[in-house]
Amino acid sequence: MKSALYHLLLAVSVATFSVDASAASSTVELESPRLTALLKEVRAIKNQVLENFWREISKQGTPLVESIPGEPDHVLLTFLWRGDEQTKNVVLFSVLTTRANMDFSTEQLARSQLTRLPRTDVWYRTFTIRHDVRLSYYFSPNDPLLPASRRTTGKNWETLQPDPLNPNRFVLAHEDRDWVRSTVDLPGATPVPWIVSRPDIRKGRTEMHRLPSTYLQNERRFWVYTPPGYSLAHEPYSLLVLFDGWTYAHIIPTSTILENLLAADQLDPTIVVMVAQRDRGMELGCYEPFNEFLVRELIPWLRVHYHVSANPTETIVGGTSMGGLAAVCAGWQHPDIFGNVLSQSGYFSWDPLEEEAVYKEELEFEWIIRQLAASPKVDVRLVLSVGTLEHDHDFPHSTSLLQANRHMRDVLLAKGYEFTYIEVAGGHDIYSNALALPANLIAMANHIRAQKRADH
Repeated sequence: MKSALYHLLLAVSVATFSVDASAASSTVELESPRLTALLKEVRAIKNQVLENFWREISKQGTPLVESIPGEPDHVLLTFLWRGDEQTKNVVLFSVLTTRANMDFSTEQLARSQLTRLPRTDVWYRTFTIRHDVRLSYYFSPNDPLLPASRRTTGKNWETLQPDPLNPNRFVLAHEDRDWVRSTVDLPGATPVPWIVSRPDIRKGRTEMHRLPSTYLQNERRFWVYTPPGYSLAHEPYSLLVLFDGWTYAHIIPTSTILENLLAADQLDPTIVVMVAQRDRGMELGCYEPFNEFLVRELIPWLRVHYHVSANPTETIVGGTSMGGLAAVCAGWQHPDIFGNVLSQSGYFSWDPLEEEAVYKEELEFEWIIRQLAASPKVDVRLVLSVGTLEHDHDFPHSTSLLQANRHMRDVLLAKGYEFTYIEVAGGHDIYSNALALPANLIAMANHIRAQKRADH
């Protein structure tokens, strides 16, 4: 079956020829009534073709997904935007173009712009992509075309918006405003029922706390989730400490995932502490004062105020990107506290000097991987996940997050660590990490249950 875009291209090619012929003879007055009528018909047909196209696209939703003959594992994914006379450019912000965390360069912006179909109001961009990918994206019509480093004011971000023709959305609820992304779940993507809240499932409770820190010289905010039926009469609960607490408390549906997994006996009752960052780049870069805050201030406070286990076998530390890096550092340096590490898209290509080095090509990347390779094995179990689309390099001569996570996997295997490694069909994207979290937690629960059986 020919796609709607194919028929539009065919129709527009006829209309374009007619309009071009008219333009070529524009200095000659049309005297023939028939030719005058024909020109009007051609223009009318073109407009009707476009209206029919947009009516069809509005009904089926965007982006456009088309099969590729002979390639059942891939599809054509076409993003569409309907422009007008004021549309100068349309930028697609997604893991397919720019970094989903909005850290992008001028070069990335250049390859992120949609193309206008000649003499139409159709702006488009097509990708060949795996049929099981999930991702989120923004459109930015009339984008200022400034790299992230130069977007110093809110005005430079005001053009970001979801796709008006895509009803599927993911809300990034920040304290200053909500950012609404459009989402894509391609036909081959595995269903993830765990992220949907169910009215028949018992709910837990989340409370916010603040704790002054001597080691960090500031006050730290964090959220504590207690599972349904939380009670001091229960045996001490497993503890999960997550970095980037605002994200896990307000954007990723962490509590819903936990409650669904608990109801399905895929997870034991767990208390979750979601710690906010104040200087993310410093604190999550294997920063010793932050680790000291965790083990000497936060964990003792939790053991006093909540019924949590002091057994490292039942204590997990985790995070996303730099949070995944920080979790590995915390587990490696303090296995007596954190016996389990959960890393989502861990930033293992990181070098401690990357913010300071003048010549980026002189950096020695994968610092944490080299540390683990050179150090004696410690008693921690790990769950690592990474997206198959995380193949961009941050710096010259560095490895991508996908490559670095694969290197980490190989080192853990060589050192004899107990771990689970998962590759998901997604990118460096909060939406992808949210969808991967249930599988990560199930894998971690299996490790903990197996260790507890071995201990007994």
